Amino acid sequence: MVSTLFTRDGRALTYAQYGDSAGRPVFVMHGTPGSRIGPIPRASRLYLQGVRLIAYDRPGYGGSDRLPGRAVMHAASDVVELADALGIERFAVVGRSGGAPHALACAAMLPERVTRVAALVACAPYTLMGPSWYDGMTESNVVEYGTAEAGEQALAAFLGARVNAIREDPESHLPFDRNDLVRPDRMVMADYGIRGMLFDNFQEALRLTPYGWIDDSLSLVRPWGFDPASIRTPVRLWHGAEDIYAPVAHTRWLAGRIPQAEMVIQRDSGHFGSIEALPGVLSWLVTDPPGVQGD
Repeated sequence: MVSTLFTRDGRALTYAQYGDSAGRPVFVMHGTPGSRIGPIPRASRLYLQGVRLIAYDRPGYGGSDRLPGRAVMHAASDVVELADALGIERFAVVGRSGGAPHALACAAMLPERVTRVAALVACAPYTLMGPSWYDGMTESNVVEYGTAEAGEQALAAFLGARVNAIREDPESHLPFDRNDLVRPDRMVMADYGIRGMLFDNFQEALRLTPYGWIDDSLSLVRPWGFDPASIRTPVRLWHGAEDIYAPVAHTRWLAGRIPQAEMVIQRDSGHFGSIEALPGVLSWLVTDPPGVQGD
């Protein structure tokens, strides 16, 4: 069921809950572009794992109002408001792709609330990693983020035509180039269920406005508002070794920066292998860290 929360600053924040309503709460941060629709494991799997999964549209996506000028760190404030409204004191967070930095923001900004965080196929902070941020990245992403560095007006003009095409026919006009897909990603995308979910996800993400995508891309090349080195919450970093959208060097950089980070590099896997890895990551998220008893 889809619900709407009105934040303290008056914005609509659209969210949905999946799985076991009495299970351990996990907030999920969708990719870029993306929405609360996916990727979400099957309800039966979530029930077996005892997971209560809460997914929301970041500002500007789906049914959520835009927050102009938002930084990556702002995700923590929205998660706290959702958690408080739902009566959740302690929770885990997982983010995939463009959502992974937003999950790390929760680890950095909410150490008293967050139990564990997982970041799948994450990118590192551009302002800290430096020019090597682009090394190994596919040309389409290099162009997008390079345009984002030029500012909002340039990026809005660049993404505008793509957004209109995706709205009309997401199967023919995906927010990534099919020709870029490495072999493991082609195998994932051959699954009809995953492919259909992604199409629905992209359509919902861009249904009303392109600014969720625009603001996400801007936030990723600007200061995040925190240093990953400040994170003390247990973090699992997962990455496909063949990823060309967010190269694996980004996760290696984060693993060297985050004190309690555990890194998993999956051989023969790419960017979209993170969809298949999500159920296993959820199992780790709802397991209590040593010496800590869950609520």
